Amino acid sequence: MNVLALDTSAVTASCALINEKGILAQSELRNGLTHSQTILPLVTDMLKNARISLDEIDVLAVNVGPGSFTGVRIGVAAVKGLAFTRNIPCAAVSTLESMVYPLAGLPISGIVCAVMDARRGQVYNALFSVEGDSVQRVTPDRAISIEDLKKELENTKKSVFLVGDGADLCYNTLQPIAIPLTVAPDPLKYQHAVGTALVALQLYEKGETCPAEQLIPVYLRLPQAERELKAKQNAE
Repeated sequence: MNVLALDTSAVTASCALINEKGILAQSELRNGLTHSQTILPLVTDMLKNARISLDEIDVLAVNVGPGSFTGVRIGVAAVKGLAFTRNIPCAAVSTLESMVYPLAGLPISGIVCAVMDARRGQVYNALFSVEGDSVQRVTPDRAISIEDLKKELENTKKSVFLVGDGADLCYNTLQPIAIPLTVAPDPLKYQHAVGTALVALQLYEKGETCPAEQLIPVYLRLPQAERELKAKQNAE
């Protein structure tokens, strides 16, 4: 079974192709162009080099959020376009969860804390318990203040591994903290479509895919323009 995954939720656009045996191909690009210009050519070249056509894809996956509002929309739209005419099942993957699965199988035991900088003193966050190959979600995806996150992590009384573009921010802000705290190395710190594909494989096996028309972005907060409009309307 072939899973094709895309990620455009941050500054790097990436795609990956996996099956039950492992990673078949992966590609990424960070050249300053918009994801709308880069993601489909990236997918086309990767599939060509892997000698696999879209007709051989069983599941299309994409990180649906949290992340860049524009980036997430581009990724979702790209997958919907690829999937719709071929009726390929889609997997809606949490960006935060996609960061965790590449750590599965490493000799770590504790809580993996996925964090993305949401600004305004908050992070987009979810906690996962990782024991070898086992990954179990502990919290839903949420926007949370770093101070509240610190209290929650201390209550776990477990080693914590930070991943995501908010990892360094949290590491510096959470100190001192009464638990072991480790930032994942750069190759494992940020989201990549490989992680998206690994989560999608799990969703497919659970029967939790959806048709293209049901694939939608997931925002944990309103876009800034909508927040400003709402604040203006409340003030009036």
